Amino acid sequence: MSNHTALLTPITFGRHTLKNRIMLPPLTRQRAAQPGDLPTELMATYYSQRAGAGLMVTEGAQIEPRGQGYAWTPGIYSKEQIDGWRKVTAAVHAEGGVIFAQLWHVGRVSHTALQPAGAAPIAPSAIPAQQAKAFIETAPGAGTLVAPSVPQALSVAGVKEVVALYAQAAQNALDAGFDGVEIHAANGYLVNQFISAHANARTDDYGGSLQNRLRFLREIVAAVAAVVGPGRLGVRFTPLFAGTEQDRVYIGLVEDDPHATYIEAIKVLEQAGVGYLSIAEADWDNAPELPEDFRRAVRRTFSGLIVYAGRYTAERAARLVEAQLADLIAFGRPFIANPDLPLRIANGWPLNAINPATMYGGGEQGYTDYPAYAELTTHTKEAA
Repeated sequence: MSNHTALLTPITFGRHTLKNRIMLPPLTRQRAAQPGDLPTELMATYYSQRAGAGLMVTEGAQIEPRGQGYAWTPGIYSKEQIDGWRKVTAAVHAEGGVIFAQLWHVGRVSHTALQPAGAAPIAPSAIPAQQAKAFIETAPGAGTLVAPSVPQALSVAGVKEVVALYAQAAQNALDAGFDGVEIHAANGYLVNQFISAHANARTDDYGGSLQNRLRFLREIVAAVAAVVGPGRLGVRFTPLFAGTEQDRVYIGLVEDDPHATYIEAIKVLEQAGVGYLSIAEADWDNAPELPEDFRRAVRRTFSGLIVYAGRYTAERAARLVEAQLADLIAFGRPFIANPDLPLRIANGWPLNAINPATMYGGGEQGYTDYPAYAELTTHTKEAA
C-alpha cells in the first residue's frame, strides 16, 4: 500500500460524499459524433471507466454553436446533444460516480469555418488572439490547426444574450442527468477574455476597471447558480504567474498582477456561494510554480472546496491536501492513460504511459482501450 491517505479519504460536497480527493478534470478529446457534435456510447464508456474518481468533470461542452473553437467537440445546446449526454451520466451513475458538465465558450479562439454562416467569432473586443490556435475540419476525421479569425465585439445586448445561454446550458445539463456544472473561465476563452486587460478594451460597464471586467463572470455565476444552485457549481481559472511567450502559447492570458486579479475573481465566487474553485496550473516542463502566498490567499478568500490541477504526482498531491491548501487534486494525463487511477494510487501500482498521438480525435484507440491494472496482471498470469 502507498502512503497517500490524504487523497483517499472521503469528503462531503453538497449532497454528495465524494469517495476520494482524486478528480477527473475537463480534458478535450474531440470524439463527438458528426454531424451535430453529439456525445456517443463510446464517450459513455470512457467516462464510466473513470468513475472511480471522487468527482468527474466532462470535457468542455460548447453552450452554443458560436462557442466552438475546435472541430468534433461536444455541445450541450441541442436536444440530440442532451440525449447523448444522458447516456454518459447514466453510465457514470451506474458505477457510483459523481459527474459535472463543463460549460464552455471559446469566444475569440475560433475561426469563421466553425462559426454559424461563417461569421466572425464573438469576443469582448475586436482583438485577435495572437498565440492561440483553433482547429478546423479539412475532411471527415481530418483537420488542421489555424490562427483564430479576427473577432467581433459583443454589444451589451449580445453580452446579456450569452449570459442567458449559460443559464440555458446549465438547465440542459440538469436535464441530461448531470450532478452539477463547472463554468470554464480559464485558458484564454470567453470568460477569461472579459477578465483580462489584454483581451478586453471595452469602455462600457464590462471593461476598464477590474471590477467591470469581472462583471461578465459575476453575471454568469449568478445566472447559472439560479438554475443549479450554488452548491452544484464550480468555476475554473488559470492564474499564471509568468509572462513569457511560452506561457501565452500554452495556456492563454497572463495578467500584469495575477495575484490581485484572481483573488478579486475568487471573491466573486465566494460571495455567490459557489461550491468549488478549480485552479489549473501551468503544466509544461519547467513551468512556474504557483506562489505559496497565492495558495494561502486563495484558502483565506474561498470557503468552498479548492481543486488544483497541474503536473501532480500522488506524493505532491497528498502533501497539498495534508497542508489543507487543497481539498481535491485533478489528474489529467495520468487519468487518460489509467482509467483505474485511484486504485493505482491506493495500491502504489505503476502507471500506463500516455500515447500523445491519440489524445485528440479518432475512436477507441488511446481512448477506451487503456488497460486497468487488473487486466494487465491477468494477461501476465495467462502468459506465464
